[in-house]
Amino acid sequence: MNRTVTTTLALALATSTALTMAACSSTGGKQTTESAAGGAAKAKTMTVAMVTHAAAGDTFWDLVRKGAEDAAANDGVTLTYTSDPDGANQANLVKQAVDKKVDGIAVTLAKPEAMAGNVKAATDAKIPVVALNAGSDAWKAMGVTSFFGQDEKVAGQAAGERLTKEGGKKVLCVIQEQGHVGLEARCDGVKAGFPQTEKLYVNGTDMGDVQSKVTAKLQQDKDVSHVMMLGAPFAMTAIKSIEESGSQSKLVTFDMNKDIVAQIKANKVVWAVDQQPYLQGYLAVDSLWLHKTNGNEIGGGQAVLTGPSFVDSSNVAAVEKFAANGKR
Repeated sequence: MNRTVTTTLALALATSTALTMAACSSTGGKQTTESAAGGAAKAKTMTVAMVTHAAAGDTFWDLVRKGAEDAAANDGVTLTYTSDPDGANQANLVKQAVDKKVDGIAVTLAKPEAMAGNVKAATDAKIPVVALNAGSDAWKAMGVTSFFGQDEKVAGQAAGERLTKEGGKKVLCVIQEQGHVGLEARCDGVKAGFPQTEKLYVNGTDMGDVQSKVTAKLQQDKDVSHVMMLGAPFAMTAIKSIEESGSQSKLVTFDMNKDIVAQIKANKVVWAVDQQPYLQGYLAVDSLWLHKTNGNEIGGGQAVLTGPSFVDSSNVAAVEKFAANGKR
């Protein structure tokens, strides 16, 4: 991994005077929401379309959207937020943004093959495109100018190496959306750092399915020492599975929210891998504003990494107040 991204992120934060903030995956149905951000005193400078693979009600994506809205308000950006977990439908939302001749597009690339054609249509139309959250291995080839997020395989490997140090025996890595490149990369990374890792696929749109499949696996396989979930809402469900199965397995997760903070404090979750979703949303919108108003391109051709960092009992108190404000 190119370590210059740390310097790049620091530069990105210092460059924009708008970044005065207090400070993981998602499935579900289509969400379309428009927000004209910024008060009457803030002159509108541009229009930005954010198009994600998320859905309404997911606490992780609420944080991404909050960051985007705060950046839009600070920069005088009119922001349109739309989302759909289906790759073809998400690509069509990008096309709609191109047809509306927006000034910039921020997009997630969870299913790059489905998105490639319409992302190219945007760049061919001279609309700047940045990526966030998903697609760390795909964004450059698609002509996207910047990426804000974490390298999922690197994050997974860091988690696997930590499990090795903590004396894990066997890890169950639970994937809630089959075909999502970021989730697959997380589990592949965990396995690279901790070879005794097994994948389990569940239907993330049905928490009953998540709970029953994790419960059944834990009842069947007593060697599982750790359950690795890939999103905060799914980790909350896994708490029930561990209790229901009578397993002694420890629970760890990617991504966090205020509920996970509470569960870390209660020793129900050992640690969470935090990729700072608020920051991803903020930087994506702010970078497009900087590009339009000052000609800036952030990252120097490298991903701007917002994670991974670990939240556990040693630092959860410091994060708690930011989570309560809806920004971590």
